[in-house]
Amino acid sequence: MNATPRSYWPPLWAGIALGLVLWLTFMITGHGLGASGFFTRLTAWFGDWWLPEATANNAYLGGMVSQGSVLSAWISWEVVGMLVGAVVSALNSGRFRPGVERGRSISPGSRLGLALVGGVLTGFGARLARGCTSGLGLSGGAALAVGGFVFLMAFFIAGFAVSYLTRRIWQ
Repeated sequence: MNATPRSYWPPLWAGIALGLVLWLTFMITGHGLGASGFFTRLTAWFGDWWLPEATANNAYLGGMVSQGSVLSAWISWEVVGMLVGAVVSALNSGRFRPGVERGRSISPGSRLGLALVGGVLTGFGARLARGCTSGLGLSGGAALAVGGFVFLMAFFIAGFAVSYLTRRIWQ
């Protein structure tokens, strides 16, 4: 690991690279970027393994199980690629440092609990919105879908509000 981590890409170049990746994803797979659908498919896979009859009869998850292997979908491989790419990038730049980032007045356990609650709420919201920030925001915005821009505005407003509240409470 490097003693001094390499600097981040300039935001303009990172945005251009993300736009090119999004464009290539549309051209090669016919889909935009997204991630939350993977976790729904993972839930269907666990359900099919643990409670196969209940999962098959579930109106929401049953369709995914009836299509064959739920983890063979393109979105599963996209998320695996993002995870591998993130780890390789962090190791390569010297920025891989396991730990729990937190404020001075919050314990690591509380921080992880809040992160779990926030992740569950965000995942639930993504399912209600029928997509996550990458699916609705990036892919929807690239397609000039009004819903993508509305989602991004609501997501950022909610994020700023919750961030403000949690900083007032725990700092």
